[in-house]
Amino acid sequence: MSTVPSLPHRLSLARAADEFVLATVLLFLAVTAVRWLRDPDSALYVADRDAAIAVIGAFSGAILTALILTPPGRRSGGHMNPAVTVSLWLMGAFPGRSVLPYVLAQLAGSAAGTGLARLVWGRPVSLPSVDYAAIMPAPTWQPASVFLAETGSMAAIVLVVGFLLTHTRFTRLLPYAIGLSVALVIALLGTRSGGSINPARQLGPAALAGQTKDLWIYLVAPVLGAAIGAWLDHVLGRRRLMAAEGRAQVSAVAEQSRVWGPWSEFTQVRHRDGHRVERAAVRGVGVQAGRPGPVGGVGDRQGIVPWTAQGTVAESLATELPLPGRPPIGVEMRDTQLRSIWVNDIQGFKDSVPLPRRPSRRLTEAAPGTEADGRW
Repeated sequence: MSTVPSLPHRLSLARAADEFVLATVLLFLAVTAVRWLRDPDSALYVADRDAAIAVIGAFSGAILTALILTPPGRRSGGHMNPAVTVSLWLMGAFPGRSVLPYVLAQLAGSAAGTGLARLVWGRPVSLPSVDYAAIMPAPTWQPASVFLAETGSMAAIVLVVGFLLTHTRFTRLLPYAIGLSVALVIALLGTRSGGSINPARQLGPAALAGQTKDLWIYLVAPVLGAAIGAWLDHVLGRRRLMAAEGRAQVSAVAEQSRVWGPWSEFTQVRHRDGHRVERAAVRGVGVQAGRPGPVGGVGDRQGIVPWTAQGTVAESLATELPLPGRPPIGVEMRDTQLRSIWVNDIQGFKDSVPLPRRPSRRLTEAAPGTEADGRW
């Protein structure tokens, strides 16, 4: 038996390492912002707490968007939040085997980033007005109210994420939508419930500050909100599909696809150095000149969930794949000669290849050093 970790396992650990780096930077900058805005001796001190929280919210949203768009953020997806990771897994857009490595990396990054801020900025980080940037609810807010606010806020953000993932033409806006949503939550709830919505945002600061009384709320509520949001997104998504127009036409196309075989099958791709990589060869139908025709797509098996023909889809197969829950992250459709004929926005965001350069590109041009083993 080989002791060498499988490629998916190595990739999962590598992406978790990216999440650790991102979470560390996020927490370092979060503590830094609070240190400079809430330390009375700071040149940037903002005496009004509501105003300071609003500035911190805007800064946090901008930093979050920027980190998602960095190379590590593009590789890992830029979660930086266990609740986000859980929600994407529940929506079928993230592999289950990577959930635990991601969550552990994010929580470790929380502690590392907070500790790094203490080392860099010294004593001001531990002042009562800064207190490691640990989040605290308003004295008038009861634990139940804090729990509901944190849960509801996370559920709302997950619904936004789900909408943008479903409507792939808007997916490129996802980093900005997440940053704006987080900024609004912090500005509106920062002086009330605390506006954390991220277990990793609170764990490191609370642990180093010794504020563990309500820590369980900030760890549990966002994850529960993520689960509720994913469930609501599934319910709303099914209703959108059932209400779609043109169902009969698309059903006929989907039915025709069964003539050519299953919608999803897997094959091997061989790198030029000889090692084999398991990839997904997705076969189905597309609409070209108003008539269905067989097409295929190549992508990571890890990111593609097996699916079957569905007749109730909201748009034609040329613009949106009829998957049962969520489109896999990054889908590219190719003809029988492995030339690119269509790509969703998620894949375009993932590999940064401009859309005008995609048509007629062969697989070996898009991924140099690979050649398909098997026939379409």
